[in-house]
Amino acid sequence: MNYFPWLTIIIVLPIFAGFLILFLPHRGNKVIRWYTLCICIIELLLTTYAFGYHFQLDDPLIQLAEDYKWIDFLDFSWRLGIDGISIGPILLTGFITTLATLAARPVTRESRVFHFLMLAMYSGQIGPFSSQNLLLFFIMWELELIPVYLLLSMWGGKKRLYSATKFILYTAGSSAFLLMGILGICLSASNEPTLNFETSANQSYPVALEMLFYIGFFIAFAVKSPIIPLHTWLPDTHGEAHYSTCMLLAGILLKMGAYGLVRINMELLPHAHSIFSPWLMIVGTIQIIYAASTSPGQRNLKKRIAYSSVSHMGFIIIGLGSINDTGLNGAILQIISHGFIGAALFFLAGTSYDRIRLVYLDEMGGMAITIPKIFTTFSILSMASLALPGMSGFVAELILFFGILTSQKYLLMTKILITFVMAIGMILTPIYSLSMLRQMFYGYKLFTATNSYFVDSGPREFFVSISILLPVIAIGIYPDFVFSLSVDKVEALLSNYFYP
Repeated sequence: MNYFPWLTIIIVLPIFAGFLILFLPHRGNKVIRWYTLCICIIELLLTTYAFGYHFQLDDPLIQLAEDYKWIDFLDFSWRLGIDGISIGPILLTGFITTLATLAARPVTRESRVFHFLMLAMYSGQIGPFSSQNLLLFFIMWELELIPVYLLLSMWGGKKRLYSATKFILYTAGSSAFLLMGILGICLSASNEPTLNFETSANQSYPVALEMLFYIGFFIAFAVKSPIIPLHTWLPDTHGEAHYSTCMLLAGILLKMGAYGLVRINMELLPHAHSIFSPWLMIVGTIQIIYAASTSPGQRNLKKRIAYSSVSHMGFIIIGLGSINDTGLNGAILQIISHGFIGAALFFLAGTSYDRIRLVYLDEMGGMAITIPKIFTTFSILSMASLALPGMSGFVAELILFFGILTSQKYLLMTKILITFVMAIGMILTPIYSLSMLRQMFYGYKLFTATNSYFVDSGPREFFVSISILLPVIAIGIYPDFVFSLSVDKVEALLSNYFYP
């Protein structure tokens, strides 16, 4: 038993350090920027150290556990702990937030508030991944909405207030379902009300009640991860937000929904999950096709990338519905892989917007010659997004295909049909990715414009794109990085599903 409160420090440090920003001198955004960046780096190093030295890979149980009584009569305690499924998203959060803070250097208006919100969001994102108490999970889930809302409504495009309001309505509405599900699970426990994950995981409920809980949690997580038809806040939000906010939204926020589906719907409600899993497969395939065919019709560059991430989340849902370890491992790999790729694409879209101040694709063109570095990195990461072999997206989708084909839950004909429809989705992906590259970088349009003088990406921007590109290639070449984390936990989780 390790008594040092690693996880508490990792969660509390960013928001506590964020409050200190308010005491820094008014003048000079430079101090605030460097301070925030240093805090993010210290936090990332701390997380890596704690996980590297105190986390046993071959142990599927909860590790680094902490349990402090908080409100006694509710059985509500500050319970934290991580296992193989949550360690990947936490490290991803640290990595992407650090790079997003580095990407946000051009923000000068109200920079103290901006950087405070970035740090508060950091805490609110690590919280849900490491909480082992349902109510604490909910509190952390909510804590993270407020910074996003403010980041959207203060630093965004022309329609930022509309998209921020839409975001908060959708997510706060979904949180009501989450809270009702949590209270239902708490009160219907057999002996005494309990909020702990471990005790709830061993409970059995009447099937009708369990299905009701499942639907409530599913709606809450479907808004966050967006699952169609609850996805419409996402393109608006991405289209208007500042690109550093977009990196956090695409890289981490969407992954919280997928993580919730694994952690609560699969782990606590196994009967209902095996009843609903065929529907998950259907929704996932519809989502892949729908988003991939809507994406080419978007004029706005960021909205096009946003629809591509909706399409990629469809693969994760299919992996969760396959109920076998290959499929679930593939889904977890896709969560991490898309976290990198989505964040990188939004970052590059934002940097090119900084150069040309154009949002719509049909106004762009011919940028490849003037900004070659951005062009190169954008092309490579678009290829990663369309699952080019050697990149992480390819490995994740390939393993998901294997997961469906080896699933014992479905008939052969169903599996062939689902695989066929997924394959159509994978054919549609290159269409919108490559047409996006063509409209942005090829042609002669911008050379006729008077302001055709651009600066190529500086060392800071180049550093951000390369640091995201390297893990994508590394996972693509050696995916055992991620599998070694999750494989034991996935096996333990799925042992609930094969009833004797």
